[in-house]
Amino acid sequence: MAFLKIKAGALQFTLFIAVVVALLLFAFILFVQTHKKFNIQTNYVIETANLAQMGIEYALLNAIKANDTTTVDLNQKDYETLKIHKSYWGVFEKLMSVASIKNNSFKKVSLVGGQQLDFSNRTCLFLKETNRPLIVVGSTHIEGVAQLSESGIKPGTIAGHSYYGNQLIYGSVRLSRVYPSLPDELLNQLKSINTINFTDTELIAYKHGIKVKNSFLSPRKVIFDSSDIRLTNVTLTGNIIIQSNTKIIVENNALLNDVLLIAPSIVIKDRVKGKFQAIASKTIIVDNEVELKYPSALVLIKKRYENYTNNKINNPTENNQIHIGSNTTIHGVVLFNDMSVATNHNSQVLIDKNSVIHGEVYCNRNIELKGRVYGTVYTANFLTRNAGSVYQNHLFNTEINVNKLSEFYVGLPLVLNPKSVVKWLY
Repeated sequence: MAFLKIKAGALQFTLFIAVVVALLLFAFILFVQTHKKFNIQTNYVIETANLAQMGIEYALLNAIKANDTTTVDLNQKDYETLKIHKSYWGVFEKLMSVASIKNNSFKKVSLVGGQQLDFSNRTCLFLKETNRPLIVVGSTHIEGVAQLSESGIKPGTIAGHSYYGNQLIYGSVRLSRVYPSLPDELLNQLKSINTINFTDTELIAYKHGIKVKNSFLSPRKVIFDSSDIRLTNVTLTGNIIIQSNTKIIVENNALLNDVLLIAPSIVIKDRVKGKFQAIASKTIIVDNEVELKYPSALVLIKKRYENYTNNKINNPTENNQIHIGSNTTIHGVVLFNDMSVATNHNSQVLIDKNSVIHGEVYCNRNIELKGRVYGTVYTANFLTRNAGSVYQNHLFNTEINVNKLSEFYVGLPLVLNPKSVVKWLY
């Protein structure tokens, strides 16, 4: 019998091939297992993000107590948790949803307001019942659903100018019954906003040229001064509160994005551009050619006078006012709410010529409207001044047009308006 001799080198080569094949098989099995585990982990991450989104949607439909954390029972598995924290950021609600599935955690945070959902029947004007008709003069144009008093609307004349429109309202007219109200919880937050308590770790040392960006997922930062604060050549973004016990002045070289300004008086100088909320208790003065992007807000809450000097009410006739200069554009909310019982014949919101508000103007006292509102106006009364005379409930050469406002606009969280997301925060 003949035997075939195999060289040792060939045997080594065969073993090498076998080892390579074994390594390849092991690598393939490891790859499959890793890919499978990665898919499972990815699915958990997606499920966790979806659960966090579910938390926001739950909070939009259900009453959540402010400044508290609520654990939501949605019949999840034992290894799933969902918690919602509600607070306020200026005039909007701030919702944070924290979802956990096993070792995965995901947070979503959003600003929340109110929205008129019926796009074809949005209210452009709500005028409180005062037993006086609304008088339109000149080139005034009102478009949308107008809710007026029983006295209705009439054309009028000012300084020889009559009404030039083809119809009084370009839309339907309804009776104004219950004045749209803000939630008590929100009003209480705004009344006490100048008494915010903060810790030393939250404070930022202010200086000209400072640049700070702070996520809404992180603890807030605060710039505070008991005297005036002049924001000059600064860049401030995110979860930052700027608070003064006297006045805040915003110069046009300040870049403010999503921050909150709190002071008795706030002045926004010419040509300022930004996106922020300003909350005051005395005055807000917006100069000319200012541009505030959505969602900005100018908010003045006039409190009841509770301080007495020599048995007299302190400053009962003080003219608290939001004054918006000319050629200014604001995307968002202008809100004046007077909690006192005193009344006067001054304008509490004054919007000068060639200025446009894209959003809502809410004033439970007097509005002097020389500019335009592309959105909705809620008020008790209009004032028009001309040639030294004051005309009650007159609109002269102005425009209120809700159809020029985006259907996706979300603004004031009025009691009767469904809640919706204003903006997703970062």
